Amino acid sequence: MLPYQSMQEAAADLGRALTTMESVWFWYSARMPDWVLYMHIYFLLNVVFTLAPLPLVLLELNSFKLIQEYKIQPKIRLRPSDFLRCYVRVVKLLFFAIIPVQLASFPAIKFMGIRTSLPLPSLWEACSQLLVYFLVDDYVNYWLHRMLHSKWLYENIHRVHHEFTAPIGFAAPYAHWAEVLIVGSPSLIGPALAPGHMVTLWAWIILRQLEAIDTHIGYKFPFTPTKYIPFYGGAEFHDYHHNVGGQSRSNFASIFTYCDYIYRTNKGYRYHRAYTQKSKRP
Repeated sequence: MLPYQSMQEAAADLGRALTTMESVWFWYSARMPDWVLYMHIYFLLNVVFTLAPLPLVLLELNSFKLIQEYKIQPKIRLRPSDFLRCYVRVVKLLFFAIIPVQLASFPAIKFMGIRTSLPLPSLWEACSQLLVYFLVDDYVNYWLHRMLHSKWLYENIHRVHHEFTAPIGFAAPYAHWAEVLIVGSPSLIGPALAPGHMVTLWAWIILRQLEAIDTHIGYKFPFTPTKYIPFYGGAEFHDYHHNVGGQSRSNFASIFTYCDYIYRTNKGYRYHRAYTQKSKRP
């Protein structure tokens, strides 16, 4: 909630006129409690989770021949009921896991220094913070993912996520509720280290969810813009991990590939890729 009664008062406090985006933010958030703004994350997650994978799901169900050559595991086809089961389970999971966690974590968000006030962050500030969030989340989740592949944790928790040996976009957050809490917690470490504005936090959660969906889509398209991101893993990298399943000792990183390279947990993937490329030669 902003401490101003009008845009004129806000402009006087800033010593300048509000930008267009700041005017929109004032109009939207001036009388809205901070905890409500924070709870927007739950709704953003649901919107992104529902809409982002949908076009590819519809194509796979109705016009598979158009995209068949790009599917990483073309022999595995899911029924409409499989997609629906996955979607419904994740929606329930987000409701029963994310909402309580968000309500409980709001005091921590305030303690971190996540602000809702004016001015809004500059593009440079927001992008710098987002880079920190991605790097920190990727590094911590690499080790958490390796931990989840220990015998007990895999059989009792992580196995649920590996039910889809050929992953789909809807399966990105498909997991045991305990795993959602375990792998979701690092998403707040970056904001704690480099606290920013609530809109930056929104952008972080949206981008992180889009990245998770992208690595689970099960397709390798030649025209995807993410291939220009240095060290980005992508769908092919993570698809191999799902294909191997519980015995996997490769490709634990969730976003980038450098951790698997540094800690030498990409050997199986490198061998698989080299063998695949060799078998395709005439």
